[in-house]
Amino acid sequence: MLTRELLHREWAAFRRPARLIALAASALVVIAAGLLSAAGNRVSCQGPCPADPAAADGSNVGDRFWFLHRDLGREGVITVRMTSMTGTITYPPPHHDRIVTGLVPWAKAGIIIKDGVRQGSSYAALMMTGGHGVRMQYDYRHDIAAGEAALVPRFPRWLRLTRSGDTVTGSESADGRRWHTVGTVTLAGLPATAQAGLFATSPGDLTLREVGLGGAVEESRFTQATGVFDHVTVVGGSAGPWRGEAVGEMNQTDWEKYHNASGAVERDGVVTVSGTGDIGPIGSEGAVAVERTLPGLVIMLIVVIVLAARFGARPDTAVSRRVLTARAVVVGAATFAAGLAAVGVVLPAGVAILGGNGVPVQPVSALTGVRVVAGTAVVLALCAVLAYGLGVLLRRGRAAIALTLSLVAVPYVVTAFPFLPDDVSRWLLRLTPAAGFAVQQTAVEYPQVVAHYAPSAGYFPLPGWAGFAVLCAYTAAVVWPAVKRTPGERPAHR
Repeated sequence: MLTRELLHREWAAFRRPARLIALAASALVVIAAGLLSAAGNRVSCQGPCPADPAAADGSNVGDRFWFLHRDLGREGVITVRMTSMTGTITYPPPHHDRIVTGLVPWAKAGIIIKDGVRQGSSYAALMMTGGHGVRMQYDYRHDIAAGEAALVPRFPRWLRLTRSGDTVTGSESADGRRWHTVGTVTLAGLPATAQAGLFATSPGDLTLREVGLGGAVEESRFTQATGVFDHVTVVGGSAGPWRGEAVGEMNQTDWEKYHNASGAVERDGVVTVSGTGDIGPIGSEGAVAVERTLPGLVIMLIVVIVLAARFGARPDTAVSRRVLTARAVVVGAATFAAGLAAVGVVLPAGVAILGGNGVPVQPVSALTGVRVVAGTAVVLALCAVLAYGLGVLLRRGRAAIALTLSLVAVPYVVTAFPFLPDDVSRWLLRLTPAAGFAVQQTAVEYPQVVAHYAPSAGYFPLPGWAGFAVLCAYTAAVVWPAVKRTPGERPAHR
């Protein structure tokens, strides 16, 4: 059993000035690096910078599309027949002359009911997509697939949205007679008069360019989608004219200016709507994740590994299990306190500086912020205990340092950059103790958003709890045999 006197004695042995100074200095490096990085990251615009769209929960979202709309009352229906959907993809410099006909998988065209035309406002949409068939999406994060028969894009396709108060039901049909309900959703607070109409949008085509030893960086190509509709009917609402406008900025590219402008055209009952952009969530590509304020954390990780491994490999004679356990507790507690102080200061301060510099930061809840701060401190503490255990087992400080750095620091560093192939980086963060740093991740992977979901872009292959479990398993596998040594087994040399 660990007693207060034993812990106090081992703490007194640990708190040599050199160790405390090293811990404090590493914490200051985390703070300084984070603040300097945030201060050097700024957005400059000619005039006021446009605000990024934000949903009702404060999260940054994509909300840019062409909207042909009219008023819809509390009870109403919009029905269309979609006869075709086409698109174009424009290559970036130096290939501006290369225009490819085709649709990206998540290009969208269909009908939508929206709380006005303000970006970020609540909506429900029923659409045909470029590669995923008919979908019903609402309030940016939610995606509902139609039945198996509607998963393959086929034309013509009938689409219908029915509003009853705050409830919106989406239905699709192949012939306009037999209807299949795709989904029914609730849009809390939808006003008495909403906007209903036709839309088209198309996110950038993501391609990956190889760098390093097989790593990848993202490149995006401009795309545009065009939907053709007829049999457009609206029941409910005023009999006012249709209005066409861009939600968000549009018609700024050379393709739109000189070839095919985004917009809506009606001729003989046939409506053609073209647009670019996206309606949905955005991840770390659109806003800085809060954990990106910790560029100096790797320095602290290296320092605590060196201190803990050397402390574990001290040239003692006979040492009891209680003493070894007490030393592990002291090492972990000291590292946790230093890590908590460093991350607890730099994360909120760095986010505030980024916001002041006009840099969009993906908002997180208070609970998520606590998880990132406390979780990072706990992971640092476990890494220190792991290094201490290896020092006890190997009896050589340098060997323990080298092994712990190879298991923890090296995977953590090389996967943070687009250096290795994405699959290699993912396996490193599944199989090594560096998996524990998944507790930091706040970026969310969305199936309906094409993005570079790789470690170098801030996405760990394991959820936070699973990565933390991997680190705990490594630590237990090392510390348990280390503290099970019987007195007299420890040699008096390093």
